[in-house]
Amino acid sequence: MNLTSADILKALGTVHDPDLKKDLVTLQMVRDVVVSTGEVSFTVVLTTPACPLKEMIRQDCEKAVSPLLPEGTRLKINMTSSVTSARDNTPLLPKVKNIIAIASGKGGVGKSTVTSNLAVALAKSGAKVGLIDADIFGPSVPVMFNCENEQPEVKVVNGKNIIVPLEQYGVKLMSIGFLAPADSAVVWRGPMASAALKQFISDADWGELDYLLIDMPPGTSDIHLTLVQTVPVTGAVIVTTPQKVALADATKGLTMFKQPQINVPVLGIIENMAYFTPEELPNNRYYLFGKDGGKNLAEKYGVPLLGQIPLVQGIRESGDSGLPAVLKGGATADAFTGLAESLARQVAIRNATFAQTKKVELTVGV
Repeated sequence: MNLTSADILKALGTVHDPDLKKDLVTLQMVRDVVVSTGEVSFTVVLTTPACPLKEMIRQDCEKAVSPLLPEGTRLKINMTSSVTSARDNTPLLPKVKNIIAIASGKGGVGKSTVTSNLAVALAKSGAKVGLIDADIFGPSVPVMFNCENEQPEVKVVNGKNIIVPLEQYGVKLMSIGFLAPADSAVVWRGPMASAALKQFISDADWGELDYLLIDMPPGTSDIHLTLVQTVPVTGAVIVTTPQKVALADATKGLTMFKQPQINVPVLGIIENMAYFTPEELPNNRYYLFGKDGGKNLAEKYGVPLLGQIPLVQGIRESGDSGLPAVLKGGATADAFTGLAESLARQVAIRNATFAQTKKVELTVGV
């Protein structure tokens, strides 16, 4: 019997994506099947370049197809990716596939550090990534990306001034810290801060992005409502420490996104400063702020625990020096890389499972 592309597709119909619970053919993840003398090739299109299951899926495809191949036939499996999206067709940021709010209930839990490393880790995987520093009153991104003395360019498009985001470590960046002197306070009322966030969204040239991360200010404020009313948010991530007081505030942030009138999916919880590990004792763990608080919160509300990040001196030093820890290698870099893979995985599951994202329409105060 002569082998055909239909035979290959039938075999690949037995290979399932573990997260999306369907076979690769049904999910339209198999492309360009070519059967020729001496070689069979096809392409598997994953839902993100940061897919942690990439090698497992490749091996499953090989196991499914290999028994069909005549002796001496070469099998070539090309692995690529196309990040999924579940946005409506709002005119704002039309080329941005996923907008992700990174929030916390209180300050001091390392939200900006986590966001910065997440953005760089996603960019390292091959994704197109942007980061908006929406913490108008306490911007951290300029320092963490070592560009606090730089200013974005402005270009005129159709008679309108458009900001060109800075780019560092493969991530496009926008922050009020680029526009205001570093040693001066931004003393604004809420509506002015909200207007600044809207300008970062509507008056900046973000181009094509797979993920746009929004580093939110602590708490639940005007800024949060402005974001969900301005653009369709793919989902929210909550950063907390295991400490009881942090968890209480993180719960408020989580339940805000879950309110029926807001209804933004919570992609997961990140437990930062989960334990302290001294550099000279890398195998020791000291639970300074309590143990598994973020994990327990995730279980209580039925959302994923994306990762537990240790309290390590090198993470703080990396933030201060403007070189994110994920770029330095080692166990800390591995932790942030795993965190980025978990986030990308949950975005793909969310886009395949939940309804299309839309802007929030609020007619009364929340």
